[in-house]
Amino acid sequence: MFLLVNNVLTQTEIGQIQQLGQGLKFVDGRSTNVHNEAKRNLQLDMTQPNAVKLCQIAAAAVGRNEQIRNFAFPKRIAQPLLSLYEPGMTYGEHADAPYLQLPGGPLRSDVSGTLFLEDPTSYKGGELVIRLGSEKVKVKGEPGAMIIYPSTTIHEVAPVTEGRRLAFFTFIESQIPDEAERELLYLVYEVHALEGFNIKPENRTRLQYIASRLHRMWSR
Repeated sequence: MFLLVNNVLTQTEIGQIQQLGQGLKFVDGRSTNVHNEAKRNLQLDMTQPNAVKLCQIAAAAVGRNEQIRNFAFPKRIAQPLLSLYEPGMTYGEHADAPYLQLPGGPLRSDVSGTLFLEDPTSYKGGELVIRLGSEKVKVKGEPGAMIIYPSTTIHEVAPVTEGRRLAFFTFIESQIPDEAERELLYLVYEVHALEGFNIKPENRTRLQYIASRLHRMWSR
């Protein structure tokens, strides 16, 4: 199960990111994974002063978003990193690595996310392609939108043929590591939020009790 969340970044924040990003340098995306032959893109050089500020804006936006919290049950969120795809660049089919080595210790990647920055009509190709069984779903979000999905999902970034694709990517370690349990708990909470006041108060309490017990049971 995946979720597309609109307006994770405000228009003001998008403008701030664009301003801070002017003139910043990008490096080979494989610098963080030299053995990944499927990865042909660029990543922001984080040694530049404005690079950290730029990524912190995205991190704050992801961290405060209620829909993302309700879907992913974040325990830790990796600082978003900015990637750039120009014509001919792509990221072939892959599943994300199970752990990321961060300064604060390893982060288990349970949920992956792409935070879009560019107008989808400004570039051709570059869709995030998520495999669901024998089918493939193509996602190309509006500026400020974020797609989140299980890190075990096989996915790719289609080749960019025109323009540029600029987007953040990040990883979330969830309180609920198991994908099926996380999806069920999300649905229980969603039903409680949407239908709770349409059922008898005692049944609403029971539903809340079930959600709370499952949350405690499955949390790690």
